[in-house]
Amino acid sequence: MAYSQLDSQLLGHLFQQMVGIRLFEEKVRELFERREIPGITHLSIGQEAGPVGICAVLNDDDYVTSTHRGHGHCLAKGADFGRMFAEMLGKVDGYCRGKGGSMHIANQDVGNLGANAIVGGSMALATGAALSAQMRKTQQIAVCFFGDGAINQGILLEVMNMASIWNLPVIFACENNSYNEYTPMEHVTAGKISRRGEAFDIPSTDVDGMNVAAVYQAATTAVERARQGEGPSMLILETYRYYGHGMNDVTRPYRTREEETEWRERDPIERLGEHLISTNDFTKEDLDEIWNNVQQEIEAGVQFARNSAFPDLNEIAQHVYAG
Repeated sequence: MAYSQLDSQLLGHLFQQMVGIRLFEEKVRELFERREIPGITHLSIGQEAGPVGICAVLNDDDYVTSTHRGHGHCLAKGADFGRMFAEMLGKVDGYCRGKGGSMHIANQDVGNLGANAIVGGSMALATGAALSAQMRKTQQIAVCFFGDGAINQGILLEVMNMASIWNLPVIFACENNSYNEYTPMEHVTAGKISRRGEAFDIPSTDVDGMNVAAVYQAATTAVERARQGEGPSMLILETYRYYGHGMNDVTRPYRTREEETEWRERDPIERLGEHLISTNDFTKEDLDEIWNNVQQEIEAGVQFARNSAFPDLNEIAQHVYAG
């Protein structure tokens, strides 16, 4: 198992990061149901291992681009709970001063170029960032997170072709949770996802996206390859979202409860926790303390957001750009 190949200190950090995303998303669900969060939001509960395993390999100045289901990417890349909650509540202390909301959070101080509500909308952005890094000779890389629903977007083929022929330092990270919104992937996508990358001579690896150590190791290989000037890679993270596509997708009639139970039995946090206890690196009390400490940080973040003001009306045209 991949866990045994990583040291306990790193695994403890990855565990804490995943717990942070899980508790954040659960609190988002609660706040949305209480109607404190306007608009719509998409939860990534169950998918924590992907962003945590990949972002743990990145430097602060490396780039990531995200999706409509992007809270985990933002947090894994260094976002603060309080400012994340403030953005979602539409408050001025949010990362985009409350104007972006759940699907448009950006944090350029740590290389997060932003979430994107357009399916596949950030693919060109990540590839362009990689081109910029190559031209500036900075050793930075870019990671483009996207879901299996974006696989059939034409822009992906365009940017993969560019990334390959120009040898760009970009990683295409597909979070395959098996559903394109409400439609099973096999009903709309022909062939294996990895073959999309292979067609452009891009090394493509299927990864257990419910195992954070497996993700970390695959990401390490891809990042090292990019930094050495060897070009792009593609990672296909086999994962699962426990809840619906969006908050209004409650009954999930397109999949069975048996299927959901099977995936929950592979929960990335529980699997890592069991490993840490089995090796005597952590006790159950140690892990409980991590959960409790993160929960306190979450509650403090919510209070920070609630105490924040709404942006003034005279800001309505500020930071807004049109092409």
